[in-house]
Amino acid sequence: MAGKQGERTRRRLSTDERRDELLSVGARLFAVHPHEDVSIEHIAATAGISRGLLYHYFPTKQDFFAAVVQRESRRMLRLTAAVPGVPVREQLGIGLDSFLEYVETHAQGFRAFHRAEAAGEPAVRDVYQEGLAAHERQILDALAADPEVARITQELPMLRIAVRGWLAFMVTVCLEWLDEPGLPREHVRDLCARALLGAITPP
Repeated sequence: MAGKQGERTRRRLSTDERRDELLSVGARLFAVHPHEDVSIEHIAATAGISRGLLYHYFPTKQDFFAAVVQRESRRMLRLTAAVPGVPVREQLGIGLDSFLEYVETHAQGFRAFHRAEAAGEPAVRDVYQEGLAAHERQILDALAADPEVARITQELPMLRIAVRGWLAFMVTVCLEWLDEPGLPREHVRDLCARALLGAITPP
C-alpha cells in the first residue's frame, strides 16, 4: 500500500520533472554498476515506481542508459561553452573551474557518462561518441575564434588529435581526482590547463 501511495505522490511531478528524476536515479546506478548489471527491476525499485511506468518513459534499458549519457553530455557542454570575444588563455581557468565544479557536484553523472564507453550496446556507445565529438568541436571552435591561438595552432597539423588526446587526459585526471577528493581543485585545474596549452603549442 505504501508503495502505491508513493507512486501516486510521484505522479504529481510534471513529465519533465519525472523524467529528470529517473535520469538522476540512472546516473547513480550506472556510476557504480556496469550497464549489464543494472536491471529494469532495480531501476524501477530504486526510483520507487513500477516497471510499466519506467517503460512509459523509456522503451528499453538501452534507451534509458543512452538518455542518461546524453543528459550528462549536454550538461557538460553548457558548462564549458566558450565566451565569445574572450581570449582562450583568459577563460581557460574559468572554464575549467566550472567544469571541475560540475565533476564534483555531479560525480555520479560524470562517472556514468564515461562508463558508456564500455557499454556493450552500440546505441549507447554512439551517444557517448557523439558527446565526445561535440566537446571536441566546442574546443576547436573556441581555439579558432581566438586570433592569437589560431595563429599558433595553424602550425600544428595534428590539432584535432591533440585536442582529442587532451580530452582523454582530462577525463582520466578527473576520475582519479574523484577517487582522491583531498586533492585541491586548483591543482587539478592548473594541471589540465597546462596540459591543453602544451598540447596545442607547436614544439
